[in-house]
Amino acid sequence: MSPLRKFADGDPGDSTVDPGFFRSEPTAAVRWGLPLISALTALVVVAAIAAATFMLIRQEEDRRAAVNEASALGYTREFMVTYTSLDPFNANAYADRIKAQATGEFAKNFGERLNEILVQVARSEPSTGEVLAAGVQRWNDDGSADVLVATKVSSRTPDGKATIESGSRWVATTIKEGQQWKISNLVQVI
Repeated sequence: MSPLRKFADGDPGDSTVDPGFFRSEPTAAVRWGLPLISALTALVVVAAIAAATFMLIRQEEDRRAAVNEASALGYTREFMVTYTSLDPFNANAYADRIKAQATGEFAKNFGERLNEILVQVARSEPSTGEVLAAGVQRWNDDGSADVLVATKVSSRTPDGKATIESGSRWVATTIKEGQQWKISNLVQVI
């Protein structure tokens, strides 16, 4: 048999083959570029926001630590100047100032030896204390800081002709009680 087909008069040749069979209509291509770029951009934006948030939190923690350290150092410097500057004419005022800034073991020891301290201050020559250097040695678990302080004390001889200078090192433990720093322990380092 031949592949040719004979059509009858009543049967046009269109009935067996669809008229659009030989016509090609292009199908719409799936476009993955825009959704893929949008998803990647969203991931990059989320990652950038997360990184910025992490850096901001770390910066705030570092700033708080620096502020706490500066505050503890400033207070300890001020206290040590007061502690090493003796005024024999106002020994009671000196003892009251020191007692107001003491807490814990230092307050207990200072209170027990208050009379001895008053007599020593009243018998001493006027002196001026100066902090040469101070630095936080370590932070303790209770929020207190051990501060290493180098001081110099200058006083005049009783005849007023010469100046006597002496230096010492101290470890002051300072702790924040409420909004105020206080000294909880003071040890002279030899």
